[in-house]
Order: sequence, then structure tokens, then C-alpha cells
Amino acid sequence: MKTLIAGFGSIGRRHLNNLRALGETDFVLLRSHYSTLPDDDIKGLPVETTIEAALGHKPQAVVIANPSALHLEVAIPAARAGCSILMEKPVSHSMDRIDDLQSALKQGGQLLVGYQFRFHPGLRQAKVWLDEGRIGRPVSSRAHWGEYMPGWHPWEDYRQSYAARADLGGGVVNTLCHPLDYQRWLFGEVGSLWAETSNFALGLEVEDTAEIELKFQNGVISSTHVDYVQRPGQHTLQINGTQGTITWDNATGIAKLFEAETGVWQESTLPAGFERNFLFMDEARHFLDIVNKKVSPICSLADGIAAIQLTEAIHQSASLGKKMQLN
Repeated sequence: MKTLIAGFGSIGRRHLNNLRALGETDFVLLRSHYSTLPDDDIKGLPVETTIEAALGHKPQAVVIANPSALHLEVAIPAARAGCSILMEKPVSHSMDRIDDLQSALKQGGQLLVGYQFRFHPGLRQAKVWLDEGRIGRPVSSRAHWGEYMPGWHPWEDYRQSYAARADLGGGVVNTLCHPLDYQRWLFGEVGSLWAETSNFALGLEVEDTAEIELKFQNGVISSTHVDYVQRPGQHTLQINGTQGTITWDNATGIAKLFEAETGVWQESTLPAGFERNFLFMDEARHFLDIVNKKVSPICSLADGIAAIQLTEAIHQSASLGKKMQLN
């Protein structure tokens, strides 16, 4: 199978290495050559600078790992060519041209959105507990993800990275949108939200901090915090129900269940040697099964569109100072 990888920053490099680890050997790269990382591990691979030239290599699979605002420039032509696509989240920074992507996918390819936390064994266990009714009816959720963005890529000026630039679809709401996706995966559709954002901590043109309240259609209320500032970092989730509590901490990977009836805590288990790349490896395996038409995407374009609608509504709420109705 030939795979096109669009964008060769840190995440594009991770996808290449993971697909190689799964036995894939035939690649073509689409690059802008703005990456600040060394090129040693891609010597000998064909490199193109336009999507037209890259698609001329006839790839069956396409991994889109360039900045968010540039995703559709690759995705739409690739979909028209019938390719199956693994697209890093978010699908785009806005809903512009999403209908063109939907039409293009009618050529037969499928699209997997890279919300890799759907593959986290701790969060998957939390979903099983919820679905089994182990904490009764879920009432509220609190997601917190704070992480110091200038420390993400020490080899580059963080102010020039996609996460810091409005023209590339940056900002903490878009960049750390995983809690929006996995809470929707756990609780269903969002009915309304309100949000406040600020950008005074790092002096960027995009927001570095956001407080978001989500009201799900099933009645669950979520308080979600994301920021580019916190040191040390924290990524946690707590779900309160009528009969207990579920917690998850990304630092340990472990989910915990407290059932009021028993009064004891139960912990999830993790695979031996578990570390962050396990999520991306499971995602890569799932993507290969999609390309080979064995399964449907666990996180579809429809899921990706729902996340864009949330991020757009968050920005609108913060700008207008009002509650936004989604459904």
C-alpha cells in the first residue's frame, strides 16, 4: 500500500514511524519544508510540494498532519481521488468547505479523525463503566487540561508554531479540543454552551486559556478548562453520577471507579509497558483496517464536524458574551 503523508512536523513523523513499525514501506511525502526537525529518517523517500504531484504517485491512504487551516487543501483532492484519510484533529479551523469534503468522500474513501484519546484504555474503561450504569445516571463532568505550550517543541520558536497562529488555525480551544470530543463520545450531543477565553498569559494573537460550560442533551453539565500555561501540566477527567464517581488521570493512564453501594474504589488496568504512543499505534492499526475495508472509522467525519461546531460556538460565545444553543 502506498501512503501519502502531508506535513512532516512532530506528528507527521510519528505517523510515519508507526506505520513503518506496522510493516508499511511505501511512502510519499507532501511538504512545505518549513519543519524545523531534521530530515535524516526520510532520506530516499519521494517528496512533493503540491498535492497534485503527490496524488500522482497514486496513494491509497493519506495521512494529513499539516496545520489545521491547511487540512482541506489536501483532504478534498485526496478524497476525490478515492483515498482513505487519517486526518489529525481538528478537521479544520472552521466549517468553510466542509460540504466540499463531504461530497468528495462519495468517491469511496473513508475518513478517520485523529482524536487518539478514543483509543486510551483508561477512557475506554470509563465508557464501559458508564454504559453499564455503574455510577447510576451521570450528572456532571469536569475536564481539565493545562499544559505549558512553549515547552512542547523546544527546538522551535513557539510563537511561530501552528498552535500560536490564527492563520494556521491555532489557539488553545482548537489545539486542545480532545476533551470536547471524548466527552461527546461519553455523553452524547451538546445542547448548549457558554465560554470565556483570554490571551494575556503568553501574549499570543490567539487565546491561551478557556473556561467552557457544556450542557449535554441528556442533562449532564460539564465544566471544561484548557490552557497553554500550567506547569506542571495536568490532564484529568472526573464524572459524578447519582451512584458514584469515575476519575481518569492522563499522567498515570488509570481510570478509577467509586460505587456508592460498595464504598470502595476500583482501578482500571493498562497494557504492560503502556506509554503515550500506544494510542497512536492503535489508531494506526485501526486506520489500516479502514483502508483495507475491514472496519468503519471509530471517529468519523461526522464526529469531526461536531467538534468544529463546538469550537466555533465556543469562540462565538466568548466573543459575544452569550450562551450558544447548538440543538
